[in-house]
Amino acid sequence: MTNSYNKSKSLYKKASKALAGGVSSQIRLTDMPTPLFFENGSGAKLWDVDGNEYIDYVLGQGPNIFGHAPEFLHKRVTEDIKQGIIFAGQHQLEIDVAESIKDIVPCAELVRFASSGSEVTQAVIRLARAYTGKNKFIKFEGHYHGWIDSVLYGVAPDTDHLGSAAPGSLGLSQGSKEEIIILPWNDSTALEEVIAKQGSEIAAVITEPIMCNTNCILPKPGYLENMRSLCTNNDIVLIFDEVITGFRVGLGGAQAYTGVTPDLATYAKAMAGGYPAAMFCGKKEVMSQLEDSSVIHAGTVNSNVISMSAAAETINALQQNNGQMYREMYSMGDELIQGIKDIATTHEINLLIQGLGSVFNTSFTFKPEITNYSEHLKYTDVQTFKKFRANLQDNGVRITARGTWMLSTSHSIDDIEKTLNAVENSIKLL
Repeated sequence: MTNSYNKSKSLYKKASKALAGGVSSQIRLTDMPTPLFFENGSGAKLWDVDGNEYIDYVLGQGPNIFGHAPEFLHKRVTEDIKQGIIFAGQHQLEIDVAESIKDIVPCAELVRFASSGSEVTQAVIRLARAYTGKNKFIKFEGHYHGWIDSVLYGVAPDTDHLGSAAPGSLGLSQGSKEEIIILPWNDSTALEEVIAKQGSEIAAVITEPIMCNTNCILPKPGYLENMRSLCTNNDIVLIFDEVITGFRVGLGGAQAYTGVTPDLATYAKAMAGGYPAAMFCGKKEVMSQLEDSSVIHAGTVNSNVISMSAAAETINALQQNNGQMYREMYSMGDELIQGIKDIATTHEINLLIQGLGSVFNTSFTFKPEITNYSEHLKYTDVQTFKKFRANLQDNGVRITARGTWMLSTSHSIDDIEKTLNAVENSIKLL
């Protein structure tokens, strides 16, 4: 590590004269000490323009499940696109991928492809409204379902706005606020009470089945099962946002991991190994509204050959040897988690790790567990985490601004050992 970011600072200054904000996605403004500019990535490593090398646990915010620039994936895509990229029509490859999805995702009786997580969220909410004839939907504090108006509420409210539909941006449609009900996650009583009072108006409940956007919180025992039952009994469509968890926690996503099957689900990020692709899928009785165009979903680049080729090869690779890649990735992740815990114990630091071997979160708190966004807001030490993250970066380890670590199939024992050394050095500097 050079511990210098001068070239990134210079490029950011230059970018700000052409790009609004100097970046193309708001989350990139959270980089420290400036939005970083990168030259290349390979496997589990990234190199920025200043020559700094990182063991990367951001992985493009999740898509790079094989690490950066996987040769086998590029080879397949390069070969397939020789036949063309966009046809304004159908091709065999999209059928092949859809059939594979049906085999591995529990709720997937029918599938539709798109390009981003934000857009597929809108599609499933529209389907739920059309199917139920109702308008409102429930969303949970600390959950993120894309940047579009209808869902950008209650994402990261401050203490004064807990329990309310706090907007995540200026400029949101005034009417969208009236359509959404914000609840604390992992609280069955709160969910039961709202559905009892307003169930006749609620079209859908949308949730991250594992709360990866805040502390990587697992559902309490019985919570998702109760949610499933409440939705079934009150003519409410249950939607799982698996944009992060899909293909990351396992081939069948979090719904296979938890054993709870939603009516609809959304996927993006890891489904194409770093190539841009997204999809939504679900039960035929809901998805079939697309067949007669009573519900509209469209997109010029949907199911393009690049995304379908990458998705097909991603699924094929992850299926090999009965999921050997997942077993190895979880093994690396579990070893890293235990190593961080041991270091924190040795140095008597209140560092909490939550999540799974393929995706987990670190936060500083005296609490033995964080179960929802409110607890995260009240009990985690954000300033200590920021110092920890900055120290890690200066020691050659890159994690997300919210404390989430994501593993790839490229992370090795050597990477884990180097990471643990960086963690110990970073904790010593707190």
